[in-house]
Amino acid sequence: MFFLKGLLYHLDQIFVTNILNVYNWWQIFNGQSYFERFANNESPFTHLWTLSIEGQFYIIWPILLILFAKHGVKKSRIFGFSLIVSIASAIWMAILFKPGVDPSRIYYGTDTRLFSILLGCGLALVWPAEKLKSGLKKADKLKLNLVGLLSFALMLLMIFTIKDSDPFLYRGGMFIFSITTCIFIAVVAHPDSFWNGILSNRVFHYVGTRSYGLYLYQFPVMIFFESRFKNVADHPILYPVIEVILIILITEFSFRFVEQPLAHAKWSDVKKFFHTSSGFQRTIALIVALISITGCYSVVKAVSAPKPNVNHSQLATKINKNEKANKAKKQQAIENLKKQKAKQKDATGKMSSADYARYKKAAKAHPINTEFEKYGLTQIDLQRLKDVPLTAVGDSVMADGSDNFLKLFDDKKVIVDAAVSRQLDASLGILQQYKDQGVLAPNVLIGLGTNGPFNMQQVGQIMDLVGPKRHVYWINVHVPTRPWEKTVNGVLSQAAGKYKNLTVIDWNDYSQGKTDWFYDDNVHPNPDGSMYYTSYVAKEILKSLDKK
Repeated sequence: MFFLKGLLYHLDQIFVTNILNVYNWWQIFNGQSYFERFANNESPFTHLWTLSIEGQFYIIWPILLILFAKHGVKKSRIFGFSLIVSIASAIWMAILFKPGVDPSRIYYGTDTRLFSILLGCGLALVWPAEKLKSGLKKADKLKLNLVGLLSFALMLLMIFTIKDSDPFLYRGGMFIFSITTCIFIAVVAHPDSFWNGILSNRVFHYVGTRSYGLYLYQFPVMIFFESRFKNVADHPILYPVIEVILIILITEFSFRFVEQPLAHAKWSDVKKFFHTSSGFQRTIALIVALISITGCYSVVKAVSAPKPNVNHSQLATKINKNEKANKAKKQQAIENLKKQKAKQKDATGKMSSADYARYKKAAKAHPINTEFEKYGLTQIDLQRLKDVPLTAVGDSVMADGSDNFLKLFDDKKVIVDAAVSRQLDASLGILQQYKDQGVLAPNVLIGLGTNGPFNMQQVGQIMDLVGPKRHVYWINVHVPTRPWEKTVNGVLSQAAGKYKNLTVIDWNDYSQGKTDWFYDDNVHPNPDGSMYYTSYVAKEILKSLDKK
């Protein structure tokens, strides 16, 4: 209310849908992406989708159990019902998943996430914790602990190797992870389990009792903190540590003075409180009351709140417009390149003396794209770019500048494939597809790394796929608001030393300190910044071609 008024927009709807436990569906129907944190506005409420699914479960599952009990349905049949619906939910997730498309719909959906909760329900039916007794034989204890070790190891392996953009995650991976978690919980619940003893400790108990608050307050703290301290990339360890400390402190305050008092409160306690409470307790109560009143007022104000951050809306509109315009042009370019395979085979864009004379003559007779001249491109450069073959694959930053790339290069010969939320893994299939079609150009432009880090092995996969006969131009990232900026740019710098056919275009250094080139997120170039971005990339490509 006082510091980030832009976040009031839709707060009334967010409040109501959370109270009704349908916020996850509101996010789906309002196009709220869980994965793209730039083109769409970040929200301190994004993570509440999971609480709505839990709320739906708390309402529906008890009713089902009452009906099952009323009709004398056996536990084994209820378990079978849970298992069948879980498998159906996982299959439905796999069916709805489309590679290259933002998976938020299936990430948020009750229907596609139901399997995790129902697997837990099934576990409660066949492995009730209150009926588990100690006294297992030594051999059985060993088996139990070994199963716990294997399930725990598989959980860790999947956490550290599967990314949120990996198709495997939505085609059974999440289901496998849920089953593995169920198995581990079953082991931990047994009193004879080694894992029961390890995980039953004061630290984990403390975290467990406050887990709701830790989950609830994480996004508000991170978004508020990062709205004031935007240079996260310069402090990749310090800032997250500060955020974690703030989250723990607020959670502890909430637990002691809000959650616990309310959990055990009676109406008679209210009257008693004002008669017997200390000055400190009354101060705390006043703070909580002021926060509550401000929150209620914010909900009321949200009805008339303007759309937040016009710059972001402008960015999202531009990206959508570029994607629609580029779709038809991309297909046309693919068809055109297929027809001209033989003609384009040896074309690289390298300039001969005869080419220079031709471009110089054309520059005087028919100047083109003159608006780019003030951004450092000469008319000869602009003429020459039309003959440079290029396949470009990137994320939302490239999508933002795709209209300019298609102006600078020949849109009948050049493919620009850029999409919001894209990470490096998704580009492998895209590049392979173009290679299989025979339209992957001798010059490949990559613009990835905005949405998450990658390593040398992943870069190596791209380089192996492209092959040594093609040259890769990789634009490094300008994401000062994210901790992986230095990681991504460090990997690219290392890769440039390893691969002779890789040129890193140092957009990060070129744009340093040019805050007026960017939208408020300080990541995506605004219209003027986009001209600098695309012109600089084009200049660096030409410069590299002249060195060959």
